Formats: sequence, structure tokens, C-alpha cells
Amino acid sequence: MVIAAISHHQKGARIPRMRISTLLLPIVLGIAGSVVHAAAGDDDFLTMREAFRVGDTRRLDLVAPKLKGHVLEPYGAYWQLRSRLDAAAPETVRAFLAEYKDTFVAERMRSDWLKRLGRSQQWDLFAAEQPLLIEDDIDITCLALQWRARTDATAVREARSLWFTEKDTPESCAPLFNALAASNQLSVQDVWGRVRMALAVGQVGVASRAAAYLPAGQAPNAVLLSAVSQSPAAHLARPFDAASRASRETTMFAAYRLARSSPQQAAAHWSGMEAKFTEEERAFVWGHIGLQGALRHHPETLAWYAKAGDMNDYQLEWKARAALRAGDWRTLIAAVDVMVKENQDSPWRYWKARALKATGREAEALALLKPLSQEYLFYGQLALEELGGKVSAPPPGYTPTAEDIQAMSQNPGIRRALALYALNLRGEASREWVWTIRDFDDRKLLAAAEVAKRADLPDRVINTADKTATVHDFRLRYFAPYHDVLKVHAARQGLDEAWVLGLIRQESRFMADVRSSAGAMGLMQLMPGTAQWVAGKIGLKNWRWGNVTDVDTNISLGTYYLRHVLDYLDGNPALASAAYNAGPGRARAWRPDRAMETAAWAETIPFNETRHYVKLVMANASYYASLLSHQAQSLKSRIGEVGPARRDEKSLGDTP
Repeated sequence: MVIAAISHHQKGARIPRMRISTLLLPIVLGIAGSVVHAAAGDDDFLTMREAFRVGDTRRLDLVAPKLKGHVLEPYGAYWQLRSRLDAAAPETVRAFLAEYKDTFVAERMRSDWLKRLGRSQQWDLFAAEQPLLIEDDIDITCLALQWRARTDATAVREARSLWFTEKDTPESCAPLFNALAASNQLSVQDVWGRVRMALAVGQVGVASRAAAYLPAGQAPNAVLLSAVSQSPAAHLARPFDAASRASRETTMFAAYRLARSSPQQAAAHWSGMEAKFTEEERAFVWGHIGLQGALRHHPETLAWYAKAGDMNDYQLEWKARAALRAGDWRTLIAAVDVMVKENQDSPWRYWKARALKATGREAEALALLKPLSQEYLFYGQLALEELGGKVSAPPPGYTPTAEDIQAMSQNPGIRRALALYALNLRGEASREWVWTIRDFDDRKLLAAAEVAKRADLPDRVINTADKTATVHDFRLRYFAPYHDVLKVHAARQGLDEAWVLGLIRQESRFMADVRSSAGAMGLMQLMPGTAQWVAGKIGLKNWRWGNVTDVDTNISLGTYYLRHVLDYLDGNPALASAAYNAGPGRARAWRPDRAMETAAWAETIPFNETRHYVKLVMANASYYASLLSHQAQSLKSRIGEVGPARRDEKSLGDTP
């Protein structure tokens, strides 16, 4: 019965994923009696989960005994104790932590307990437990510094690093900031620094709360800041008090707030008033105008950046991208060289190498390209080609034995994750899975990926195999379920099946019934309007939105739309990938004024998600092509160049 279900599923029939996971669970866990017992207690588990959600401690206690022996019993125990944590004796909490040592729920319990201990200033208990916490938590970090500050003066100084952020911080950090201010370790300049950081990203509330640490009468007007956030141009048209720091900072905020919608208008305003500001203030604003210009591919961007002073890495990255788009290799090198070294990730190692090569510094370029070419990423592939090689999937470094897979299937954390997936509790299941594999070596990761494969969890297959560091199996990292169905539709639309596989891998990790936060559904993550439009175009009879998770239907609709977008965008798969992710209109708007290599164009996409998406899809496609054809691939040939928009490209017709 199980075999029939799997075979039918591979043909694209609609079988709910929860049903398949439930069918496969006995095989994966490998202990039939245990599974029968677990399945019998599923309703009790769900009852306890709901009781915890609504705060019904009576029902929790009533149902808890029924969950004994269930694979998910630790969750029931967690909910019982968590609901009474305020009144729980330390011995009770420690008994729980000992019984469920090294589990995800134990980590959650320790985190919850530490926060309560810190807020009630039970420092001896806090001090004993805090070093055992594994995951970082700024709330607990601040509580730990509070504890240390009682006897160690250096603890307050350490809190300075937590001050400089544009984000809100937990209440537990406030006593530390108060102590910094009281001991004159938080200067007026430090306070203005955070106010600026917050205003630069539009966080008026954070800025106003930080400004409370300024001397009396020096803070900017919070109501005025909110008004400026809504109408920056109107504020810039009014006179201001150049002698007041608060007035200057508010006007600066108006300038870079306006730059978010019109960097050219902001530059015009700022040019006319910058003489009333200090040199440092002038440079700060120009850095933000330059950033917004780079995000909009404005031709004056580098001229604006040239007037800027010290910049953060985000601004420098966009200066480098503006230089890349303009073909200004020397400016690109200069921008990358100023970045914090640990932030010089693969894009900037690659593009600096290209810039060095273009300016005659071949040996320095090779020193960057050689180690980068060993990385299985978009820029690793390009670096390999720069050195004369081609892209291919490496042979499997290790194949788990049946004993390895059986042992992994009995790992308690894996069993809990699979049980949660079987109940369709994907969020909890994914967190349990990620926690369980966090310290696995490569061989254990590949065994876990094989377990996920047998449990029909393609996202866990791919994500787990993707974590290996030196021993790989690209058959798992680039897992391709539903390939037979996809192959038919790709051929029907004249699409490169490796590219479509690469796109689906990024869209859904081959989870047939996955739903995005935006409402997109299925393997190719179709939105309702798009699916309806395509269904009409292809004459799909009896179309209903409920059919969108059917594998055959979803791929049929998705490949038609992908072909439609590709035809309007010069047949360039990278450009079409951007359109698939961000919309055809945006992809057209991002096209350059002159032809440029697609890799450079992709790096200058202003949306972080789409920029990463395009690079990942195209890197995926190269590896899928290598696995399918058993031949080395050229990523550069695959992506080619992107040129200016054509006249007939102004509209994609009635595309939604």
C-alpha cells in the first residue's frame, strides 16, 4: 500500500503530504510498535498543544498522563511546566532540564527560566544556568551583564556595543544603558550616533527613545520627526535653526528620507543648504543620498558618493555595485578595501578579483580566485570559469549504509521532527529538525538527508545536504522529485529543465503543498491571480484554486508563465528569474542602458531577496544540468548578457 502511494504520487496525483508522511513514518522510525503507540496519542498531543495555547492548565494536567511514552512526550512536559514556571521550584525545573537534556524543548525551557530568574533578580540561579544556554538571545545577554555588573565594573562597558544599533533593544538592556549614562560612558555624541542610525532607516520610535538619554532640552521633537517621515520635502522647504543640533539632525533626516523616493531631488535640496552644516554632517547625508541613488541605478550616484565620508558596509557595498554597473573598476576596488574584512563575502572577493585583473594586477586576482573557485556557490562557479575550468557536480563523497540510515531514523530528535511533520506542524517540525542536526558532521548530515528523503520531505533533504562542509552528495543537495512530470512540461514549453528545477528548488524546495506568507502556493509558488490568468490562457477546464497544489497542474501553469516571461525578456533566464520573483515590471526597470554581463547586472538588483534568488537559481541550474547530462557546464554561457529594454517590452500584455 505504501509503495503504491509513492508511485502514484510521483506521477503527479494529488495526495496530501501529511498522509504520505504518516504512511512513511513507520518505515522511517523503524519500530512499528512505537509508531502505533505514537499515532494513538496524536490527538492527546494536539489537545495539550491547544490547552497550552489558551492557558488551560487543568486540561494540560488531565491529558498529560495519556502522552506518556509518546515520541512527543517532551513537548507535553514542557507545556505543563511552562504554564507554571513562575511558581515552579528550581528543583522541578532542573529535573526537567536533566530528563530532557540536549533537546530543543530543554533549550526553550532554559531560555524561558533564565528570563524569569533575571527579571526577579535571582542571580545565583541565573549564574549557574546561563552558561549552559546554547543559542544567543540579546535579552539574556543583557540580563547576564546586569548580573555581572553587580561585582564587575567591566560588564557595563561591554554593554556599549549593544547600544549602537538602529533596532529596538529589550527592556533588560535599559538598566545597562542607564548605568553607562550615569557613569559618563555614554556620551552625547554616542546618543546622537544611535539617533542617526535609527533615523537613517526610518525608525523614528527607536530614535526618540534613544534621544531620551540626551541632556534636557536637546532631544529632537518626536512629533516633528514623525511629520518629517511623512513629508520630508515640505520640511526641507522651511527655514531651520542651524545652531541647534536637534534642528540640524531633523533636517538631515528629511534629506535622506526624501532620497528614498527621489535621490535627485534630495541632492538638489542638500546642495543648497549643506553649507550650514559641519563637514561630517554634509558627508553623512551624501553617503545616504549615494546609497539611494545606487539602489535606483541613478547616473549621478558615484558623484554623490564621492562627497561622502565614512560609511557602513551596506553603503560601501552599494557604492561598489554602482561602480560595477558603471564599469569603474578602481572605485570598486577602493570601496571593497574599506569594507570590514569579515564582511567581504564571495561577491566582493570575486568582483575585486575581476577588478584587479582588469587593472593589470593578475597575481593578486589569482590569489582571490583560487580559493573562491573551491566553493559551490554562484561566485565559486564564476571564479572556476575565470581560471579556465567548468562547473560540474562532484561525485558523492559518501553514501550512508542501511545501518547508518536506520540508526539516524532512531535519533530521538529526528523521530520528534518526523512526528511533527506527520501532524502537519511544519514550523515546530523544522525547528526540531534544525536543532537536532546543528552539530552533525557531514556523514551524519547525509544520513539525516536520506531519512528525510524516505519520509517524503524534500525541503529537509536539500537543506540538510546543503550543510555539508567537505563530504558531499549533490544527488541529495540537488534533489529533484517530480522530475518526470517537470520534464514533460519543460519540453512542451521549450524550457531548459535544469533551469526550471533550479527555480523550483529556490521557490519551494519541492514541497508540493507549501504556502508562502504572501499566499503563493505549490511547487512553483503561484499567486491566485497568476494561476487564474494562465488557466484561462491554456484553456484549463474546471479550474479551481484548490487544484493549485496538484503537481501536474502546478507545473503546467508555472512553466507556461515562465515561458511567457522569458519570451518578453530576450530569452535570458536570469532576467526571467528576476521577473518571476519580483514581477516583470521591476525586472524591466532594472535593465541597464547598455549591454552588460548578466553576473554584474544580477549583483546590482536592488531587492536583496531577488538579487540572492537570481544568483541561487542560476547556480542551481548549472548543477542540475551537470547531474542530468553528466557533463561540465558553463555558467557564463548560460546567463550571457543583459541589454537595454526593447520597445516591444514595455508591457507584458494582460499578465497579472
